[in-house]
Amino acid sequence: MTGDLTDKRWIVAKGLLFFVIVTVSGALLIIEDDRWIRGALVVLLGWSSARSYYFLFYVLERYVGVEGRYAGVLDLIKRLRR
Repeated sequence: MTGDLTDKRWIVAKGLLFFVIVTVSGALLIIEDDRWIRGALVVLLGWSSARSYYFLFYVLERYVGVEGRYAGVLDLIKRLRR
């Protein structure tokens, strides 16, 4: 099964998983002591943060259909609640 992801629900689920990765790796970064794990968490945090940003300000507008531009995350949450 190959092809582009087109179902809006799965696109949003994918975006939410990026936020979960950001949150978990950020929390573990604060807790963890091992330098190798800490380095891997920094890389994971940077990658997932960039993907989350892309998801918020490009994917939601182009593929999910959130109309118009929004000023930031709080503005987006207000629009999605309406």
